[in-house]
Amino acid sequence: MNTPAPTELNLHRISHVLEVSFDDGANFKLPAEYLRVYSPSAEVAGHGPGQRKVPLGKENVNIDRIEPVGNYAVVLHFDDEHNTGIYSWETLYNLGKHYDELWAQYLDELKEEGYTRKEPAA
Repeated sequence: MNTPAPTELNLHRISHVLEVSFDDGANFKLPAEYLRVYSPSAEVAGHGPGQRKVPLGKENVNIDRIEPVGNYAVVLHFDDEHNTGIYSWETLYNLGKHYDELWAQYLDELKEEGYTRKEPAA
């Protein structure tokens, strides 16, 4: 099965949310913090299974700009200067589809690191 293609990307700067709609009708509202801590970059994802590093202190991170990469992906430029992850349409779709379980995993990882997540500023 082919990954659905995006039909719309909307960056909501005030709420720090990237909204992505796909041609199969799926619509995901992905917080910048979530996208940052699941960056597909080697810095976060590592170079293979089991090498993921959990970025700490990303509660207030935002996206400064979105840069297209051909017709298959985007680079998200975060305001903490991270911009090395290439988010393919498949990656964005999977991050949206698996949001609940991945968010819970992230919160568990923070606990394992002994980090107390602070609620983002309103």
